[in-house]
Amino acid sequence: MSFSQDMAPILMPAVEIAIIAYTIYRLLSFFWNTRAMDLIFGTVVFLVVFCLVSWLHFPVLQTIMRYFVNAAVLGLLILFQPELRVALSKLSMKGRKYEKLSEFDKFLDGLCNAVYRMSERRVGALIILENQDSLDEYAAKAVILNAQFSSELVESLFSLSSSLHDGALIVRGTTILAAAVILPLADDSSQISRSMGTRHRAGLGITQHTDALCIVVSEETGKVSIAREGIMTKGVRADRFKGVLRSLFTPQEERATVRSRLQDWLRSWKHS
Repeated sequence: MSFSQDMAPILMPAVEIAIIAYTIYRLLSFFWNTRAMDLIFGTVVFLVVFCLVSWLHFPVLQTIMRYFVNAAVLGLLILFQPELRVALSKLSMKGRKYEKLSEFDKFLDGLCNAVYRMSERRVGALIILENQDSLDEYAAKAVILNAQFSSELVESLFSLSSSLHDGALIVRGTTILAAAVILPLADDSSQISRSMGTRHRAGLGITQHTDALCIVVSEETGKVSIAREGIMTKGVRADRFKGVLRSLFTPQEERATVRSRLQDWLRSWKHS
């Protein structure tokens, strides 16, 4: 028997353990500091409870938990679609730097860079991304720019030395439509904590009147918040930020394709 054959029973389990450890490490590093991390902890707790129920031989609870898993899988796929899309894109064998970035990809990277650079320096900012509802009535009362979007321009507009740093910035597509925009304040301020001021109330208010998405950078804490449909999510991390915007502003054709592939996968999973 050769030396390689003698070492195989020892090396193969070690290689397998290394692959599993690396996979777990990559998953944890991707989901860390996102709401998906809470899901992972919740899943671990659920598995511990399920093992305990099985060990104690509680057949009714086992059946209920199995039904819960079947319903939860579909709900989680829908709820975490942005994270899944980002994760699947990272599995591509071709490096990102070799891919041809679309105009939206470049815009999203520039917006994310500008927002989180201002967040680090605690520069207050209020950025409105127009969706289907027109924001012309708000832009008409502000300073019209019609400038091509760039992260440098956004940061300069919100710097304290700029005369346009007060008010909001309206972005239409990849164009900065207007600056120093005055927005309606939210009627219900129950979502606004004491550490938040007029900027957050204005961001929440515009999402109560239109379908726009609002990005707020706190001048006091530097935290990034996203408001949509009258609901504000506070302390959004950069990875989640990109996932939310990509899921909301991807073209309808691409969104329909993703939805169709997801439905096909679910059908094949149910019949397997």
